[in-house]
Amino acid sequence: MIKNSLIVLSLSAAYFVNAQDVSTLRNTVEVYSNSSLNGSSKYNAMAGSMGALGGDFSTLTSNPAGIGVSIASEFSGTLGIEANKNTTTYAGKSANYKVNNTDLGNVGGVAVFPVSGSTPWKFVNVGVSYSNQSIENYSETPGNSNLIYEIRDADNVLVDELAFAGHAYNRYGNLSKTSIGVGGNYDNRIYVGAGLNFHNSVLDQYDSAAFTGNDNVTDVYDKQYTPFSESANGFSASVGVIGKINPQFRLGASLETPTWWSIARVYSEYENPVDGTYTEDRRLSSPMKATLSAAYVPNKNFAINVDYSLGLTKPKYKVYGDAETELNSFFDQNSKNLSEVKVGAEYRIAAFRLRGGYGFASSPFDSMSISTLSDTGTSANTSYDNLILGKRNTVGAGIGYDFKSFFIDAAYQNVNSEYSSPFLRGSAANNTGYFSNNYIVESDASVVSNVKNTKDNFFITLGWKF
Repeated sequence: MIKNSLIVLSLSAAYFVNAQDVSTLRNTVEVYSNSSLNGSSKYNAMAGSMGALGGDFSTLTSNPAGIGVSIASEFSGTLGIEANKNTTTYAGKSANYKVNNTDLGNVGGVAVFPVSGSTPWKFVNVGVSYSNQSIENYSETPGNSNLIYEIRDADNVLVDELAFAGHAYNRYGNLSKTSIGVGGNYDNRIYVGAGLNFHNSVLDQYDSAAFTGNDNVTDVYDKQYTPFSESANGFSASVGVIGKINPQFRLGASLETPTWWSIARVYSEYENPVDGTYTEDRRLSSPMKATLSAAYVPNKNFAINVDYSLGLTKPKYKVYGDAETELNSFFDQNSKNLSEVKVGAEYRIAAFRLRGGYGFASSPFDSMSISTLSDTGTSANTSYDNLILGKRNTVGAGIGYDFKSFFIDAAYQNVNSEYSSPFLRGSAANNTGYFSNNYIVESDASVVSNVKNTKDNFFITLGWKF
């Protein structure tokens, strides 16, 4: 197993953002710490805000006590059509990328078992949910001929000067989560639940930059330790409770343990002493999460729910060497506890269902100041409040129709975020530059582009009640 220190430990965490492949930091939060995946169309239309309402197996991802609310068994499958668009802006130019994915986004059900006799327990229910989504993401920054970089060989001899022609972060892969839970109904007033969650992720990550010479020949350089591939599986557990304060008002609370990930990595390394691919294993604990919920149900036709989720810990890697120590140091010093608020509502008109929801997630990182290059090539320290990842807004809407034994639901979600994307800082001395055919590009300052990410997702659910 080969372990590499990416920077000198005495350097600031802000420098670490630039010295290390930024996608490692982004994936730690966006892929491995994102425990909430899409569910049924009803769940998605309400922006996932059902923590005190329950009654849908998708609540296994937020509050397993919601399984205990169900009074009829059901099974459903959800088809998801996801459109992911990035608009990356730099130096007055923009580059757009859009990808569409259609897949079975969610499937699952609840089996309801009435409890007979004089016991106050009314039901003991079992729920299963499988969610799957693409994590493909491509962000391409346009080039800027004002930025000229020295190209050096392995002996640090200057061989050429080339103009910056563009940069790309490119990620392929899928993320899935299987949840199994048990819920109970006590006297139609208190609902309890517990669940086990099994996570899987497969991704390929690229970080590359292009440079053009006076002969108009363009070469592509890869960031040290990229491209890399990761295959990971994880486990977490959750418990929850919902209580009826009165017939109209409910409160809910749930706790999900960290997800304990086992990650197998294959990465590329240059000049060590020769180019090659290497393997290593990592262990990651994602943040523990608590969710508090409240719901108001004035009658059988209307319900509204509010969820607030907070990360109680921060991502933490098991330390095998300096690389994991530096990752942990960065998250300790520069990351925030993840927080999200969601509001969802449903209105019934006979057999018709109208739904809507909104969610807001704060930026996962503190404001950071890093050395950046302006459009003209001038270096200066610049502060960012959305570096690497920014805040996220989710708007949902949906309709449904209940045929008694069967039901059909449809939903639309718009998810948008905006962040500043740093790249191109790296040092040959620390073995963190960009490499191509024994040539090296290094820089003491980052180039930072602005990325606007928009996801337009459509879902349709077919279900059976029995």
